[in-house]
Amino acid sequence: MTALTLTFVALILMLAGLVKGVTAMGLPTLGMGLLSLLMPPAEAAAILIAPTLLTNIVQFSTGPRVWPVLRRFWPMGLATFAGTLAGGAWLGGLGSHLAPAVLGGTLFAYGLLGLGRFGFHTPAAREPWLSPLMGLASGLLTGTTGVTVMPAAPYLQSLGLEREDLVQAMGLSFSMGSFGLIAALSTRDAPLTSWHALLVTLAALVPAFAGMEIGRRVRLAISQQAFRNCFFAGLALLGANTLVRALPL
Repeated sequence: MTALTLTFVALILMLAGLVKGVTAMGLPTLGMGLLSLLMPPAEAAAILIAPTLLTNIVQFSTGPRVWPVLRRFWPMGLATFAGTLAGGAWLGGLGSHLAPAVLGGTLFAYGLLGLGRFGFHTPAAREPWLSPLMGLASGLLTGTTGVTVMPAAPYLQSLGLEREDLVQAMGLSFSMGSFGLIAALSTRDAPLTSWHALLVTLAALVPAFAGMEIGRRVRLAISQQAFRNCFFAGLALLGANTLVRALPL
């Protein structure tokens, strides 16, 4: 890579990390969309492996209620992991062309509904069986698109969680999706990384975490309503980005 390309990569990773810090999602989706303008998708995915996984782990583990969130949502996390393996093995993996368009359209529509203040609520009595089901569905989409957001994010938001509980629960779900995606990719013919790519992806942690920390501070400083607006605007923008990239030109 040239110095100019490396500068753009660092800025993209910082921007993607900032979006994740504010909205608790979006690093791999935004990162893939922008990095793919500079390099082949396989190289972009290799760069994003470490930042995606580790920022998800940090998002879950650094919050104030690690054990309560883990006790409540571990079945959903395990189902997400299993679903990701199934999606990668049985549904064509990241080579699927239909899933990104469906995912993008769903994200965009849900983001607009949220910004329009159309509320969704999941009764507590349904959570024990619905959480694993939503995790499995999220995993299937992760295995075919590389993105764990749907339907995990809207489902978790429908539970009426406090802001930091929501952020941690999404971090747990996304972490399990990332582990499952790495496992799924490792079983395929194409290697995940070369030594060169490994060094690049480790270096990518610095701007990604810097952006995430900036975004985290912004999230803690703004109001609940502003956070809600950022949350759903992030969903809509991520959906539009995914949908546009999935459409044939």
